Amino acid sequence: MAADVPYGPDGTETVDLFFPQGKRDRLPVHMFIHGGYWRMFSKRDYSYVADTVTSAGAIAVIVDYALMPSVRMATVVDQIRRARQWTYDRIASYGGDPDQLTVSGHSAGAHLATMLFNDNTRASGIKGALLLGGIYDLRPLQQSFLAAEIAITDDEVERFSPIDHSFDPDVAVAVSVGAEETPPFHSQAAAFAGNLERQGLVVSRTSLAGANHMSSVRDLGIAGTGAASSLARLLGV
Repeated sequence: MAADVPYGPDGTETVDLFFPQGKRDRLPVHMFIHGGYWRMFSKRDYSYVADTVTSAGAIAVIVDYALMPSVRMATVVDQIRRARQWTYDRIASYGGDPDQLTVSGHSAGAHLATMLFNDNTRASGIKGALLLGGIYDLRPLQQSFLAAEIAITDDEVERFSPIDHSFDPDVAVAVSVGAEETPPFHSQAAAFAGNLERQGLVVSRTSLAGANHMSSVRDLGIAGTGAASSLARLLGV
């Protein structure tokens, strides 16, 4: 692996790269964006996701970013976009093929992943996305425990609610939710998947049997589980 590779000048702007065994020559590349309601965790907590990615023969790019409320959501979204751009510009020097780039994210990370292809006027460079237990409408969060934690503003709701955006029609999207997650995760997943389908994107929907909000992301690194199988399909194996 290559640890703490900077994609920007701030200390929070780093990625960890994990490589499959053998020769590296234009390998597929996969970015993973962690969750934590934009306010907790780091890439170090999710290194295990690379097991599934590298077993599929791809390079794993595990992304770190600054946490709210020390920064606002605009900063986080900008960081994720710059991490994607760094990956596209530099991953060839590590043996990756930038034209075979896929992305996944869990919870707030799924929300951030959508910000990489939420423009239907130009190509995103993303082949496919796995969105796991995502948050696609920020409005309800203003009346949740997060009001005291990160105080999502009306402007952030308007600018960064994926349910209101248009998306790159060439991205294949898998929307997954744990069968045992709370009802809002199910309703948001259904509404967002429907919105993508109406825009003409190829969308698959998966309910992960026996999985809750946290076990689903744990299972991304465990071969044979529903989440890991979804990620492997995204990677073409």
